[in-house]
Amino acid sequence: MPLDNSTPVVLAEACRILAHAGLAEDILGHVSVRTERGLAVRCRGPLESGLLFTRPEDIHEVAPGVELEPGYDPPNELPIHTEAMRARPDVRAVVHVHAPHVIAADLAGIELRPVVGAYNIPVMRMAVGRIPIYPRSALINTNELGREVATALGPAPALVLRGHGIVTVGHTLEEAVIRALNVEILARMLVLASAKGKVEYEVSAEDIAAMPDLGSAFNDTFVWRYQRSRLEHAGLAVR
Repeated sequence: MPLDNSTPVVLAEACRILAHAGLAEDILGHVSVRTERGLAVRCRGPLESGLLFTRPEDIHEVAPGVELEPGYDPPNELPIHTEAMRARPDVRAVVHVHAPHVIAADLAGIELRPVVGAYNIPVMRMAVGRIPIYPRSALINTNELGREVATALGPAPALVLRGHGIVTVGHTLEEAVIRALNVEILARMLVLASAKGKVEYEVSAEDIAAMPDLGSAFNDTFVWRYQRSRLEHAGLAVR
């Protein structure tokens, strides 16, 4: 069964949203969703111009027995996606980007702790569970390395790749993308706040417990619509 018409469009939107938010410089980074036969992923093609200008034509299914169109190649780090999905049946989408503030925070020894509350409840909850770190800076271009990354990720929603970037996963594409945006927001806050020294503050257990679950519509659907509107305003909507 070929990809449905909507999958290439929403994956292209995801790539543009991440790049427009500053999480993917030039041609680096990729996003995937699970399919019945394998996964659909952003591939490199003859008109390669980076994530910010991803077209639906750049999205292809990678699966046993499926040949890519001539001139297109899957990302070198495809094992990040395949091994994360193999290890986590709950995962429907995977994001890998080179989020600059996340990289800077980790290299500076700044732990991504729950230092914000109502400012961004979803990332507070991710930070409460602690975001794990993969300590190598290698290109994840083999299945063995992909399995190392999947093991480091474990049951978490996000993983920092030291000196490299981040991996986020989700039950939906929107969730995986917005988790990446939120982790970068948290890292940016911590980098800014750490300019005058180590940040000791953490949201109290009482305040964490009092934070409501605003639901996937508020946390993912509405944010996705906002990000899509930003693309339209910038003249970057997927056509």
